[in-house]
Amino acid sequence: MAEARLDVARGTILDPKCDILFIPDVVLSAGEAMRRREFITFVGSTAVAWPLAARAQQSDQMRHIGVLMNRASSDPVGQARVVAFKQRMQQLGWTEGRNVQIDVHWGEDDVDLEQKNAAQLIALAPDIIFASGTLSVAALRRLNRTVPIVFANVTDPLGAGFVDSLNRPGGNTTGFMVYEYSLSGKWLELLKEIAPNVTRVAIIRNPENPAGIALFSAIQAEARSFRVEVSPIDSRVDAHAIELAIRDFARSPNSGVILSPNAAAMPAGYKLVIALAAELKLPTIYPYTNMVAAGGLISHAIDAADDSRRAADYVDRILKGDKAGDLPVQQALTKYQIVINLKTAKTLGLTVPAALLAQADEVID
Repeated sequence: MAEARLDVARGTILDPKCDILFIPDVVLSAGEAMRRREFITFVGSTAVAWPLAARAQQSDQMRHIGVLMNRASSDPVGQARVVAFKQRMQQLGWTEGRNVQIDVHWGEDDVDLEQKNAAQLIALAPDIIFASGTLSVAALRRLNRTVPIVFANVTDPLGAGFVDSLNRPGGNTTGFMVYEYSLSGKWLELLKEIAPNVTRVAIIRNPENPAGIALFSAIQAEARSFRVEVSPIDSRVDAHAIELAIRDFARSPNSGVILSPNAAAMPAGYKLVIALAAELKLPTIYPYTNMVAAGGLISHAIDAADDSRRAADYVDRILKGDKAGDLPVQQALTKYQIVINLKTAKTLGLTVPAALLAQADEVID
């Protein structure tokens, strides 16, 4: 460790660990006094620069952010979330390769894969982790209660035990939640508007995700008022099994489908659902707008990347000194949008009511 040095000739104490120099009042010769005045002038011109330089060096210090997405690396929704997060971090002054390193892992909403990727991220010893989806956060918290976690796209963080309360989360976890449960009635309403004859609805869900179970229960509670019967189709099986389940369900007339958000990352992929819906003439509600652009019938969804941008603001604050447990959990702010694909409606033999077209934020011809 460097020690403070006393220079009696110039009457100074130089401490490499300290920003303060002590200049005692001593008796000096004329030449020494001149040198002392010159030294004091030098100190005056540089004293302010030292702490500023130190702060600049600190702001340029390389920080490490881990990201665990509940999607496949090829999934466009997951990609959009990562891009939005990185862009917002860039706007906040965090540049990859200069003062931040961002490692992205993909959990695909699969319990085993989420756990594997969570362990790999924790092993990298990041300063903070951004996690998307309930299973991603759950996997991380099983391994870590110290590294700060900022989440997005989580339905019920309080019920899942991620936080002590929404206003004062406590611990190392906070973030942004979506109220999937409140969408259940709207999805059924839209399905009945665009396909009034539907009386049976299959809910494609992820049974390993607590949100998948809770959302199905919420839809069941709403189903009676719409005079429909609902049945679950579990997504955590192989593509062939999902296809068989959908084909079996479609054998009865007046059937429709809701693809829930927690099942959108299923291994079979939403494109399988779109293809089967077209073949079997199944009116289907989708959770993301890109699925309608890919040939789905209708979606009612938020901007998938909005909460990732907002999560970046929390990551920035925590890297600058705030504690995750002191930052309140916030709700999604983005307006829900309705997107309709008229070409798909025609393929399914459906006529979209004028009132529903008037509600749509986007219509794809």
